[in-house]
Amino acid sequence: MQREQLKELYLKYKLKETDIFNIKFGQKTKPIITRSGIETIQNALQISVSYKLQKLSDDNKHAVVLGTGKIVKQSENGNPIVQTCESFGECAPYNNTNSYPVCMAEKRCLSRIVIKMSGLANYGVYGEDEADAFKRSNN
Repeated sequence: MQREQLKELYLKYKLKETDIFNIKFGQKTKPIITRSGIETIQNALQISVSYKLQKLSDDNKHAVVLGTGKIVKQSENGNPIVQTCESFGECAPYNNTNSYPVCMAEKRCLSRIVIKMSGLANYGVYGEDEADAFKRSNN
């Protein structure tokens, strides 16, 4: 059942085969959306996101970013309906090998917001930016 619902969402957001892959964790398989897939969904839903740097360590190796995603739709009577979602993105040497932690924290934040607002979070989907272990090359 879950597989069919995921497929419907993938089709709804016009994701390409290259936007999705699976990673095996023990006995379970987790669906992963690539960066391009996240941006495709963001554009399809017209999600705007604003960011605020919450914390940057003195050594510039640990970063936490708070993002607020917003979708504005029109109701049947023409009034705007605003859907919002907040999420954090974090980055530290223990979960990142890049030398740009603020950018990685922002990417993770965007992925989490888009996945939540699209409904994909209900099916255990993660963004590729969530962890270095989620990269396609490790699949």
